[in-house]
Amino acid sequence: MERNAHRVLDAAFDGGVRYFDAARSYGEAEAFLASWLERRGLRPGEVTVGSKWGYTYTAGWRVDAEPAEVKDLSAATLRRQLAESRAILGPHLCLYQIHSATLESGVLEDQEVLDELQRLREEGMAIGVSVTGPEQPQTIRRALEVGIFDTVQATWNLLERSSGPALAAADAAGLGVIVKEVLANGRLTRRGGESLLAQVAAERYTTPDAVAFAAVLAQPWADVALSGATTVEQLESNLAALDVEWDEELDRRLAPLAEEPAQYWTTRAALPWN
Repeated sequence: MERNAHRVLDAAFDGGVRYFDAARSYGEAEAFLASWLERRGLRPGEVTVGSKWGYTYTAGWRVDAEPAEVKDLSAATLRRQLAESRAILGPHLCLYQIHSATLESGVLEDQEVLDELQRLREEGMAIGVSVTGPEQPQTIRRALEVGIFDTVQATWNLLERSSGPALAAADAAGLGVIVKEVLANGRLTRRGGESLLAQVAAERYTTPDAVAFAAVLAQPWADVALSGATTVEQLESNLAALDVEWDEELDRRLAPLAEEPAQYWTTRAALPWN
């Protein structure tokens, strides 16, 4: 698994990717990333490394584990997981993000957490927040009110576009915008079965995932679009987005794919965990 991860990371770096995103709950992701950085001989600052705190991985490499991870956005978890991330990634770690903040989680009202993050920011660490769920726009706007974040990470894709105006506001406020779940957890790939997307991709002589990535990269507020590729072939297909010319016709034709946020997130919750 580590060797495969290194192959994908090599292909990403060689393809121009310079931001790498992990989390404490992503199995051995931080460790595999750290060993790759060492093998490549990359110095801190040559790439941007971000990670996240708030979930503890409990699956033990089983896809049928219940639960697969445990969410706890307390200050105690922040302190524990920050120490763990730093022990693995060392000086490469330069962005630390709240993992999947929501309004109901209360993390954006937890003064102890906010004070810890502010202290970390004053020490030179960039601080970010990732958001999730049908109330992403409201969570992003609350994060902007808190005023301590350098980046925001949110879901935006051809099926779920509701966070766009809030992400534009974040960009206008000077935050970096990282887009996750570009492929809607596989729904916007060949196996996802979106016939309209497949038809448009075929007409453009490219792949559905490349079109989906091109849609994100065309947004003026998007700084980074995350790829969850697990093979070099998947990554190369994602990177083909750089050759897709996004235009008004393409946007108009794919607009019918958009779903209501509640519908999108209900469907997402029913997808198998992997």
